[in-house]
Amino acid sequence: MTPPPPGLTRFNTLPEAAARAALHEVCAATAWTARLLASRPYATPEALYDAGEAAVHELDDTGLDEALAGHPAIGRPRPGDPASAREQRGMADADAAVRAEMLELNLAYQERFGHVFLICATGLTGGQLRDAARERIGNTPERERGIVRGELGKINRIRLARIVEGDSA
Repeated sequence: MTPPPPGLTRFNTLPEAAARAALHEVCAATAWTARLLASRPYATPEALYDAGEAAVHELDDTGLDEALAGHPAIGRPRPGDPASAREQRGMADADAAVRAEMLELNLAYQERFGHVFLICATGLTGGQLRDAARERIGNTPERERGIVRGELGKINRIRLARIVEGDSA
């Protein structure tokens, strides 16, 4: 059997407070973090990713809202937050008209659904992000909640991979 990657070994052996802080950087939902902490140690990266996905799907509405509150609006990464800046790089490269429209869409989306527009922005251009917001703003709240849950799972997996690769924790 292949030994786990050094980043996963490091995560598995972190003191609980440090592991909790690392997981909170991945997802702001307390229940999600607690679920992943309770299942340590992880034998493989896939086991960690699977636990993260299962924990997203088990979040109740309060937990999902808590997770969403931990994400900045698209086009407005939090100052000093390299993860959101890296993930939203496509919007940073967008022209002024796309950025302005995304700001308007963010506001309209938040007014309609009561939370930030969440999308796994990694690798997407500003135009793709804008187009997704345009399309999703017409969804029913129930449909959008399901999409948001799926996007959160994608984001969390990318962020967990950074822990496994040793770029975090």
